[in-house]
Amino acid sequence: MFKTLYSKLVITLLVIVLVLAGIGFFALRYSSEMYQQEASQKLNRDLAKNMVAEERLLTTQGVNEKALKNLLHMLMVINPSIEIYLLSPQGDILSYHALDEKIKRKKVDVTPIRQFINGSHVYPLMGDDPRDNNRQKVFSAARIPEKGKLEGYLYIVLAGENHDTVFEQIRNSYILSNSVISLVLMFAFVLIVGLGIFALLTRRLKRLTDVIRHYSVSSNEEDKKTVMTRYPVVNENGDEVEQLGLQFNRMADRIEAQILKLKHNDNQRRELIANVSHDLRTPLATLQSYIETLSMKESADRPEQQHYLEIALAQSKRLSTLVDELFELAKLDSCESVVYAEPFSLGELMHDVGQKFQLRAKENDIELTVRCQDTSVWVHADIGMIQRVLENLIENALRHTPCGGKISLGFTSDGKQVLIKVADTGHGIPEDEVAHIFDRFYRVDKSRTTSQAHNSGNSNVVSIKKSVNESSGLGLAITKRILELHGSTIKVQSTVNKGTVFSFPMRIYAA
Repeated sequence: MFKTLYSKLVITLLVIVLVLAGIGFFALRYSSEMYQQEASQKLNRDLAKNMVAEERLLTTQGVNEKALKNLLHMLMVINPSIEIYLLSPQGDILSYHALDEKIKRKKVDVTPIRQFINGSHVYPLMGDDPRDNNRQKVFSAARIPEKGKLEGYLYIVLAGENHDTVFEQIRNSYILSNSVISLVLMFAFVLIVGLGIFALLTRRLKRLTDVIRHYSVSSNEEDKKTVMTRYPVVNENGDEVEQLGLQFNRMADRIEAQILKLKHNDNQRRELIANVSHDLRTPLATLQSYIETLSMKESADRPEQQHYLEIALAQSKRLSTLVDELFELAKLDSCESVVYAEPFSLGELMHDVGQKFQLRAKENDIELTVRCQDTSVWVHADIGMIQRVLENLIENALRHTPCGGKISLGFTSDGKQVLIKVADTGHGIPEDEVAHIFDRFYRVDKSRTTSQAHNSGNSNVVSIKKSVNESSGLGLAITKRILELHGSTIKVQSTVNKGTVFSFPMRIYAA
């Protein structure tokens, strides 16, 4: 019942209101009593003094009972609530008009009496009540006689025993009861207004709680379409509730993005397994078929045996290349791959890579040009990985550039970074496939031209070599991952039947 924040706030407010109401009631009661006593003592301040001046209460024979009786009779007519006592200079009670069993004290403290007579006090000044050992009351006092040798004191208690009963009735009077009712109504109003304010303040928290609850129970996209899964933020610079809702929305966005990424990675994993299975099975089947053919044809002549062995060797090399690329890509994706960066001349590396592919380019009647005469430009990177990037891009260009085409390798510099480009005049890449060319095992040409296990024995070695040189679909994925490790990104510009340009930036090394 009291688990919600609103209910706890309500209980807290109720307790505070009740405590304040109690404090207010007792403060009202206490202040009214103090005011009444202060007013009574001020009004009757000279009462005892005037009485002493009118009657001689103490004589040489002792207490003047007749004078005291007349005085008491007169005061009872004026104010029946007062009580009169004659005291010795030390405070001993000499005379009074009351039943003996009602008098609890035989002596009162004269210090407040002296303060009262001297006027060195603040009203109300309290003195001992002879009828109660623990209570004090307001009084009026005067010395006897007014001047001369001190013989005693006239001590008048202004709020006598009768006054206690009357004051209890005053507490239940119209004025006091109205004051209490006003106090109760005031705190009731505060309580109602506080409850309304708490309801307004916690309404947004309740809405945010509902959003989080709906988000946690919605397990699929269909569920999320039927419930609100985001908090409606009105002001991004608002209070804590708005900030909490904003952070929840951002967290939900990140969670959904990660879920989509996990789904995408899972789909890639499935596709990877399927592609790996296919690409491994094809050369293995080819290799097995030709070895079986060779073992069955024991009478085959030397040239025919050599033909079958070349085919088996070519498929074995293709299988080895595919396995190596798979291990390389797995290593780049894991934490095992470390970039060993060092400064090196970019121009020299490009010339070395270009020289490596010159013979293969000539065999395919392709012009391969390295356009970087400035060898003074140095970069800071892993030279082996960057060499691998350039080799993959040139191999990709050779694979998709027809005879008579051109391939160029070069870079431009702006003083802070270099932009490395590998361009070709090949077949180009369709616009709708550019975004996928860096996916693993993705081929622009979907057909797989590898030789199958049922190939005839008359297949020539040239076709087999062509199938070996076909892409495994991992070269560009490896390239992209290497550049990501170096903090760089690769871009592609391609036009169908005109050519393709791959480019990526690198920072210049400042010695």
